[in-house]
Amino acid sequence: MLQRQRHHMICEIVATRGYATVPDLMARLEASRATVARDIQELALAGRIRKVRGGAEAMHGAPALAEPNFDTNQLRNRELKRAIAREAADLCQPGESIIMDGGTTTFAMTEFIADRDLEVLTNSFPIAEVLMKRGKARVILPGGEIFREQGLILSPFEDDTIERFVATKFFIGARAITQHGLMQTDPLLIRAEQKLLRQAETTIVLADSSKFRNRGSLILCPLERIHTIITDDGIESGTHKMLTDAGIRVVIAHPMQTASVA
Repeated sequence: MLQRQRHHMICEIVATRGYATVPDLMARLEASRATVARDIQELALAGRIRKVRGGAEAMHGAPALAEPNFDTNQLRNRELKRAIAREAADLCQPGESIIMDGGTTTFAMTEFIADRDLEVLTNSFPIAEVLMKRGKARVILPGGEIFREQGLILSPFEDDTIERFVATKFFIGARAITQHGLMQTDPLLIRAEQKLLRQAETTIVLADSSKFRNRGSLILCPLERIHTIITDDGIESGTHKMLTDAGIRVVIAHPMQTASVA
């Protein structure tokens, strides 16, 4: 494929979707990483697209998140997520005010808390929709921009609903967990999730064991800020020790079994 053809396709893909990753463009163009990176650089210098970490985004229109599509991500490790979510739901007390960050593992909690007397602030449309239709929880949504693929509402402003809501617990999923802390890859998500983090007394992370093998480039919070991590028995002993040494309570969830606590 000629360079001008690749450039035309990249601009078309980015304009249509708002954002495209380097691996996605490599597959669509049948080109090497070096070629796609060079094309993105040239198009960015020409002002036709914007170069961002891991890919490219449109110069105009809604920004995109470097976060998987909600429906696609929901299919991954579904039973483990459900087991982890059940343990998280067991930590909720009647009448409690909680915050639920958007994500497929936190979404799985809705099955277990829908009929409970809770006050829930969430930036997730899917979570809010389930709780409103099936449950009796009071649901609060923050103001902000809608990111359809992830089902998220994110606000760039400090003065919004979030800063007026105080919760006992903050439930959040994870892109990655390392010795540096809870990691993320998107600056916009970091900003939004740190706002939620500040409004809760306790942070509870829901993460299957694969998340300890992932890496992220941005620190959302250090390990010391996390109270509890709920995961599965695939967690390695060294990682388990790293967490407990940091003062984190580790809950091991077993599908169809009673969880054990470390």
